[in-house]
Order: sequence, then structure tokens, then C-alpha cells
Amino acid sequence: MGQNGIGNEEVIAEYVPRVIRGVTLPAGRVTEPGVVRMYGGGTTWIGPFEPRPATMAEVRELGALCHRSGMETVALDDARPPQWTKLLFNCATNPLCALTGLTHGEMWDVAAMHDLVSGLVDEGLRVADALGITPDGDPKALIAELAHVNYDHQPSMLQDVLAHRRTEIATLNGGIVQAGAACGVPTPLNQAIAALIAGLELSWGGATGT
Repeated sequence: MGQNGIGNEEVIAEYVPRVIRGVTLPAGRVTEPGVVRMYGGGTTWIGPFEPRPATMAEVRELGALCHRSGMETVALDDARPPQWTKLLFNCATNPLCALTGLTHGEMWDVAAMHDLVSGLVDEGLRVADALGITPDGDPKALIAELAHVNYDHQPSMLQDVLAHRRTEIATLNGGIVQAGAACGVPTPLNQAIAALIAGLELSWGGATGT
């Protein structure tokens, strides 16, 4: 299921007996039917989904096949740390680009955005800590680095907004809000961002899931 955020494995597990958790970094954009422009490469991490896990043998087999095909893939016993690193990265960049119409690099050029980005990440880190998850790497450093590396990249949520498609806000910032509520961690900034995107979807008739 090619979707950012959290909560996707739970949906898949309702229909299949064994699930693999995964997260991937390569960024791209569909420029025309059957054509994808890649903006950057990166690693893919996979591991068993804890409540309905595939075996590690199956995870390693899939990882080896993906790696052999040219997609750098790492099989892990626990893929939640890299998943949450990307989650926090996306929650602090995708909706801000979607709301402003700016690319990742252009958004980062606005100095006033830095405190908002930091606040969104910090809320997510507190939720992750309450869940016993330590993100793999520093999401803030990754945001700053990729702002330069992928300066002209339009995040998927901005692409969705430009096309008036339903966004992934429910599994991104909305996912942070739900996870925070479940473990007693307030997430007012993520809640505000989720509400703004939901309102934007409503303005052009998009169905909201937050």
C-alpha cells in the first residue's frame, strides 16, 4: 500500500494474515501517464508488522529481491524507527508546502517556517517517546539537508492539492494527533495543521478523513 504515514498496516492486516511494515525514501512525481520523474534516491526499510507479522525469512526474501532489482532495501527486526523518522519529516514539510504552494526548498527558505517545522517535529518526538519508539536519525537535520538536495521537489501532498485530490493528512499529522491522544500527549500544532488541510480539501469539494 503506497501511502505515507501511520495506520496503513492496521488496515491491511484486516484482510491478510501476514503483514510487512515498510518505509521508503525515494521521491518522485508522475509527470504523465506511465512516466515518473525521480527527484532523489534513498533507502527502503522493511520489517514485520508486530500484531500480524510476516516471518523474518519472508521479510529478508522480499528485501533481497527489491535490493537485487536496484532499490536499496534493508530488512530489519523493527522498522518503526525509520518509519517514524519519515513520518516526522513528512508531517513537518508536506502540509506546509501544500498550504503555501512552495516546493520543499522554497518553503525552507522562509525563515519563519523553521520554528513551525521544529514544533511539529518536537510534538511527534514526544508521541514516539511515549510509544517507546526512537526515530532513526534526526528528522530536523534531514529536513534541512533535503531542502537543498531536493530543492525543487513538490511533496506528494502539494501534488494532491494542486490536483484537488484527497490528501494523506489523516495518516500523517492526523496520525500523530490520534497516536498522541491514545497515549496522553498533546499535539496542538499537528492538530491545527490537520484542520487546515481538511478545510482546504473542503474548499474544493475534497473528501476529508480527519
